[in-house]
Amino acid sequence: MRLCNVFFVGCLSLVSLASHAETLNGLYQVLEPVSSQSPQERDQATQRAVQTLVIRLTGDAKAAEGPGLAAVRKDPQQIISQYGYDAGPPESLQVDFDPVSTDRALRDAGLSIWGSNRPSILGWWLNDSTEGSSLVGDGQSVAQALRRAAQHRGLPLRLPLGDLEEQVVATAPNLESADATPLRAASERYGADALLAVHARQEGNQWQAKWRLWMGDKADQGTAEGADTAALADAVMLAVSQKLAPRFAVKPGVSTEQLLEVQGMNLERYATLGHLLEPFGGQPLLVDGNRIVYRVNGSAEQLRTQLNLAKLQEVPAAEAQPVTDGTPPAAAPEPQAQLRFRW
Repeated sequence: MRLCNVFFVGCLSLVSLASHAETLNGLYQVLEPVSSQSPQERDQATQRAVQTLVIRLTGDAKAAEGPGLAAVRKDPQQIISQYGYDAGPPESLQVDFDPVSTDRALRDAGLSIWGSNRPSILGWWLNDSTEGSSLVGDGQSVAQALRRAAQHRGLPLRLPLGDLEEQVVATAPNLESADATPLRAASERYGADALLAVHARQEGNQWQAKWRLWMGDKADQGTAEGADTAALADAVMLAVSQKLAPRFAVKPGVSTEQLLEVQGMNLERYATLGHLLEPFGGQPLLVDGNRIVYRVNGSAEQLRTQLNLAKLQEVPAAEAQPVTDGTPPAAAPEPQAQLRFRW
């Protein structure tokens, strides 16, 4: 049965997304602190906003300075829809970028693009200061600095409640350990895609941190520093973004075209899958019962990482079944998928 004849295609607009990942709102809106509303300050903040956006969409700290974006640096207005001022604190220039023209400029520059569907991160953040040691819980005032930093770097951040049981788990040794078992057990109720453990320490007038990131079977770690908690949080989130982006960002013109089959489809899952495959230019080809085949552009590893966000499971090659559309055996066989997943 060809996809165009399947009923659920026409119902796509009626279905809500149900992925375990999060669609990051405000991905193309950037806030940059300013000291005044003078034209000179506004121009400088606009240039910083362009750099922030490019890093947010590519994960590449050097991309904004490349020759491919020279025209954008010279005239940022070509990708800006509007700007204004946010009272804060801190007072900031709010720049709204046009998604279509921004993505076109990045593609023309040959840069990878990380879409808005991103893994949710549960952040275990322990502060050691002159006032003592404390786990940053969701309802604390300091949590706002962490959320602002995550939004600034394009990351969907969640924070634990910080209750007594969690404080017992979120100790400095556990946060710095390569063994994430204690944190994973305490994180199950939050349903996040990735875990971020940060042990921050105040040293004189500076803050320093060791951080670890776990997502799937991969782990990363690093250090960061900043003048205060807000600056430190921004440095940590920037580093985390740069670690995650290569797993999801798709570079135009170099990705491998292949066929992807997904089993166990229904209306809701069709909408979710279509959204997940947007960065890969996913084009549905055919449907057979509750199975669907997409043509996609992307590496197998990137596709696996993206589909794991929706908790899909890869079908072993030994269990794969050929996709048919009910045509007689004499007809030309349908192309077979290189990757197969199921809900």
